[in-house]
Amino acid sequence: MPRPRRDLTEAELEVLKALWRMGPSSIRELTEKVYPSGGASSYATVQKLLERLESKGCVRCRRTERVNVYASIVDRTAVIEHRLRDTANALCDGSLTPLLTHLVGKADLSPQELDELRAIVEGRSKGKLRT
Repeated sequence: MPRPRRDLTEAELEVLKALWRMGPSSIRELTEKVYPSGGASSYATVQKLLERLESKGCVRCRRTERVNVYASIVDRTAVIEHRLRDTANALCDGSLTPLLTHLVGKADLSPQELDELRAIVEGRSKGKLRT
């Protein structure tokens, strides 16, 4: 999968999130999901956002006679990774440790989530990468 560009706007991210949830979709379907009370201007907005996402290499369009269908070509994990890395660079001199320590310390994690985090940390400490 391509790597996402880091300069995704919040509006572009909302369209990507809708594509991740719904899978390949038409502009009309995305407009109904992202702007449920929208109209013609909302349709045009989603169309423009999709054009920008396509130029950034985040979505692909399959053009048909009747409708264009858009699909994400970046996954959520890659976008999360880039967003966290950017935040760590901006706030923590590039270190993820203070960022993650703060997130885990403030989160209300379930026992299962804590076990998953422990497994990730233990896997890394043994030289294993978990995917």
